[in-house]
Order: sequence, then structure tokens, then C-alpha cells
Amino acid sequence: QVAFVESGGGLVQPGGSLTLSCVASGFDFTKYPMAWYRQSQGSERDLVAEIYRSGATYADSVRGRFTISKDDAKATLYLKMNKVTPDNAAVYYCNRRTYRAAWGQGTQVTVSS
Repeated sequence: QVAFVESGGGLVQPGGSLTLSCVASGFDFTKYPMAWYRQSQGSERDLVAEIYRSGATYADSVRGRFTISKDDAKATLYLKMNKVTPDNAAVYYCNRRTYRAAWGQGTQVTVSS
């Protein structure tokens, strides 16, 4: 059974940094492009960043500040968030970029001074 367990969220000050992790299981992690998504209160879930064998792409709002990476040996996806702004506050989820599976519980990022 495919599953994702996100962690690393918490309270961060504007301008600060945070690294999110997502441990995937139940499928061959090396064979799927992966992505981070976020959902703010009252909004739909949207794409933050995606990573393929050939590279990564980012939403315009986070490009240059966030970095997506993965460790295939650990089946773990990461999102390094730098220069965080209040607009980045959301619940963050990981999933396969295509053939998405059931969502995990996500990890909450709160931005406040």
C-alpha cells in the first residue's frame, strides 16, 4: 500500500528556514517523479515543486527560495524552504507527480514573528 509520511513542519519566523521531509513507502520510489504540494486554509491544494530525473521545477512564488531533493536509498523527499514569507504558511504534502496516491497527513508550516 502506497503511503507518505510528512514531517518537519512547525513555526518559523518570516525570513527563516525550514526543511520538510517525506518518507514514501509501498512503491518503487526511484521510478516516479515526486512533488510537494501545499494547501492553505480555504484554498485548493496546489503544486509547489516537482523533481524528475532530469531536474526540478518550481512554482513561481517559491523559485529561488525553495529546493526540492530526494534520497532514493531512503525513499525520502525533501523540501528546503529559505526566506519563508507569511504566504508560505500551509499544510504541505508530498505525492507522486503522476499517478497520485492517497494523501498523507501533511505537515503544518506556520509563519509568524
